[in-house]
Amino acid sequence: MAEVEKAKGTADYAPTIVTPVMDDTNTNNNNTREDGSGSTAVHNTPTHPHRKLSGGEDEDVEKQDEMELSNSPPFEWDKGVWAWSTVFGAWCILFATFGMTNAYGVYQDYYVRTYLSTYTPSSIGWIGSIQIFFQFSMGFFAGKLFDAGHFYPMMVVACAFYAFCYFMLSLAKEQQYYQVFLAQGIGAGIALGFLFLPAISVISHHFKRYRAFAMGIVVSGSSCGGIVFPIMLNKLIEKHGFPTATRAVAATAAGLMALALVTMRTRVPPKPTTPAPAPTTGSDEKVATKPAGPPMPTIKELVSDLPYMLTIAAAFVNILGIFTPIFYMQLFAITHSIPPSLAFYTITILNGGSVLGRILPNLFGDLFGPFNAIIVCTLGCAVLILAMLGAGSGQAAIILVSLLYGIFSGAYISLISPLMASLAKGVHEIGIRMGFAFTVVSFAGLAGTPIMGALLGNVDNSHHGDGEFGAGLHWSRPIGVSAAFMFLGFGLLIVARSITAGRKGTWKV
Repeated sequence: MAEVEKAKGTADYAPTIVTPVMDDTNTNNNNTREDGSGSTAVHNTPTHPHRKLSGGEDEDVEKQDEMELSNSPPFEWDKGVWAWSTVFGAWCILFATFGMTNAYGVYQDYYVRTYLSTYTPSSIGWIGSIQIFFQFSMGFFAGKLFDAGHFYPMMVVACAFYAFCYFMLSLAKEQQYYQVFLAQGIGAGIALGFLFLPAISVISHHFKRYRAFAMGIVVSGSSCGGIVFPIMLNKLIEKHGFPTATRAVAATAAGLMALALVTMRTRVPPKPTTPAPAPTTGSDEKVATKPAGPPMPTIKELVSDLPYMLTIAAAFVNILGIFTPIFYMQLFAITHSIPPSLAFYTITILNGGSVLGRILPNLFGDLFGPFNAIIVCTLGCAVLILAMLGAGSGQAAIILVSLLYGIFSGAYISLISPLMASLAKGVHEIGIRMGFAFTVVSFAGLAGTPIMGALLGNVDNSHHGDGEFGAGLHWSRPIGVSAAFMFLGFGLLIVARSITAGRKGTWKV
């Protein structure tokens, strides 16, 4: 009787070890072949439980997560020095990159009123929107490089290029739109695209039970950057001018990214690129075959996953609307006769609220499911966007709306990543699934801000005082359309959650 030993673990992709034949009896359903040496080579035919959408899906995912870490040193989820140092490093990346994106409202206001005053708000809005487009669209390529094990080279090159682009922005001349567009929109956007998704995805190598919470801490870095950078920019532009202010924030970002590169670590080994050697026969020694990694999902499999595609559709329409207050709040405040001393801090107040919003709701996502948490946040964003229509009536109102919108929008943005990760069938799929989703969503980021700028109209620069500035701007149009997009996304998330809950047999999704 042939004795067949399997390596430790029960995953279908575990390596098979073969020993010499002791008799002619086949003992299991494995495929066997016999050669002249009298030994039998055993080949497991791998099955793919992770392709099933049944009640046992969660157990299958856990088995694959353990299998993908089988070649790593002894490891425990959700703990360890390197796990939390990786969180800190990823936090620094988000602070330096997405934090600058959250401060774009300062640039938008300054460009419209001064630096690019001969251009319309819609044209200027393309600078921020193209940056968001590349931030998400590069995710597909960044995800593939990340899954292939090229995390460190990708991060080093992208960090250097990002800092370079902002230093180039400081050299852009006033009223030279193309210089600002190339440096801040295209260049920094591409670099951001290769930094954002890997910094989020690497958290999945260290955390499972509290993955959403850890990701929330990481994404809170963007909120902290959104607090610091607007203050720096407003103060330095006023005292030292645009070039000096931009160089100062670029140097700050470069230092944080350098710190991040020495504190982040990956855990899951890349998929093998060479075939496993054939088992040697005719020997009494045990031969272990190299384990085959689980297959990556194809594009057809991704687009046929209904809850996943509905979630992407919801994210698409939500991104069309969610950045309107973030990019236009400071301009909104100034055009509603809010004193500049307060208006300059509306973006900071908004991002201050998002610090709380990016951490606590993610903890709720771990406890009650990311779908349940993000649905509540989406509804909150829709209601608060409409509340902007009355926020221009006084200082207290605009402070309250900015603070609350920071909480709910920050929670939404931070929950997108763990939500997409929760729809993966294993750790090995997280990079490609998040990359595919962000690539689709990137087109919403590209179109959203210019659409809202076009709906807003053209500013009348022939004003004679701060009270008259902003004549010709129609705020009800972009606010109403943005809220409608958020309500539509809310409905799509409800449908996706219902299907997912039915398949998993639990309300905690």
